[in-house]
Amino acid sequence: MSDSSSVPHKSFKNVGLLIGLCLVALVVALCLAWVSNRFTGLQGWGSFVGGMALCAGIIALGWFSFKSEALPRWLLWLVLGAALLRLALGALWFIVLPTQGYQSPAELHGYVMADAYNRDRASWNLAQSGKTMWKAITSYRKADQYGGLLYISAITYRYLGGEEHQPLLMVMVTAAFSSLAVLSTWALSCRNWGIEIANLAAWGMALFPEAVLMGSSQMREAFSVVFITACFYGFTCYWQDRTKKGLIWVFSALVFCLFFSPPVAGFVLLLLGIYAVIISNGRIFHHRWFWILAAGVAVLALAGIWFTWRRFAPESITNPLALIWWWLKKSADLQAYIGMVDSGWVKKVVVGTPDWLNLPMLLGYGAVRPLLPAAISDTTAFPVWRWLNIWRALGWTLILPFLIYAPFLAIFRGRTAKGIYRASARGLSLVVWLGILVASFRAGADLWDNPRYRAMFAGLQVALAAWTWVDQHRSGSRWFMRVLIGIGICFVWIMLWYLQRYTGLKWPVTGLFNTLGLGVITALLYVFWDWVRHIPKK
Repeated sequence: MSDSSSVPHKSFKNVGLLIGLCLVALVVALCLAWVSNRFTGLQGWGSFVGGMALCAGIIALGWFSFKSEALPRWLLWLVLGAALLRLALGALWFIVLPTQGYQSPAELHGYVMADAYNRDRASWNLAQSGKTMWKAITSYRKADQYGGLLYISAITYRYLGGEEHQPLLMVMVTAAFSSLAVLSTWALSCRNWGIEIANLAAWGMALFPEAVLMGSSQMREAFSVVFITACFYGFTCYWQDRTKKGLIWVFSALVFCLFFSPPVAGFVLLLLGIYAVIISNGRIFHHRWFWILAAGVAVLALAGIWFTWRRFAPESITNPLALIWWWLKKSADLQAYIGMVDSGWVKKVVVGTPDWLNLPMLLGYGAVRPLLPAAISDTTAFPVWRWLNIWRALGWTLILPFLIYAPFLAIFRGRTAKGIYRASARGLSLVVWLGILVASFRAGADLWDNPRYRAMFAGLQVALAAWTWVDQHRSGSRWFMRVLIGIGICFVWIMLWYLQRYTGLKWPVTGLFNTLGLGVITALLYVFWDWVRHIPKK
């Protein structure tokens, strides 16, 4: 009797919860309309109500897409929280930047990123022009090289936008889709390493600053991070279950990546192949579905790359190999140029070191940016930008030691890891570091492009960091803490060097290499001391 009576009670509770969520969504939509009108009225509120319905559909579709993984119910609340966090920050940028920024055109209109400003404005113009939406792919390459996100933005503005351009409408869509990375990261981590690591990874993905920033800034990386993580999840499903469902995931995710950026789709396909070889110990080559899928996506990626890159590559480029070589050379030159323009000390170091050392040095410098000591020490930046840079640098500084330690744990000290558990950590370690180094190679020391390119792989980075934390804790090894404290010691030395630059602190060590050398020596001495004092006594 009690069981049957609990059914209506549960249904009533669910209906009440649904009504409550709808009321919250309505309030959020009205608040966004008020903010969008600079607190002068609620004009265009219907657009935000429609946008909120679209966002609810996006999250619901994402949830049911991963439903086969037995998602815990609390994860849905985390996804909703992640979406609201991104949306709230997007509204904050819209309010604060016009008055607290550097008065650039993008800031005056409430955009963090200049790319987002140019693309969003172009998509609004296309939506209002009455032209076919395919013009987004062919006629707006200055605003969007590949047209995918401009196409989606234009459709959103055409069918949901009002009489005035409301940038927060697209922020809603970006925030909602970006929050799905929480689901794909949880699913990938759970498939590889179990629910404990998956739960930690989901929280990390919801709060990781660079991913949150992309989700609040109308950037394509907010979409790419979901598809890239889902792509690796799909292959893991295929390899564990040998079902076509995993291949459908892989193919669908790569096609969507192709829509947003053909070069990224080609690079992800390469990384997926590396991951597949490692996770399968080479046995993947015996699966015909792998070759069919790889060939199909490779053809699409090459066609997309050729179609887009030939529009701004030199006319002398007549074949794909020449195109790749031209891109590599252009990226290397751009990286060195950005590094020298962005930082005076980089220019001094590049001029004063052998040519063969410049590229590794710039790659390493790009891999650690944004650097927390630099962000804290820079008192010349406007407060909003200083705190934004500290927030981003703190997130990267917290996750970087885990990513540095992960390959060593997976290869040398992963004694508790067996089978796919250990192989997937090895594979993701290689994939993550290739992604970091390619982003650094492509954008060098640039404080914005480099981290945003890297953010596309944030789901894989967070998953790997969660595995590292849990596995090193299970093993009881002190080596991770030694590495962590050693990195902290190096940061203290670097902090002193930056304080000299920005505050005039009197410090006898002025050279960068001297500072780094002292930091490394101090860290090694600490590691050696801690190792000696923990040698078991006979």
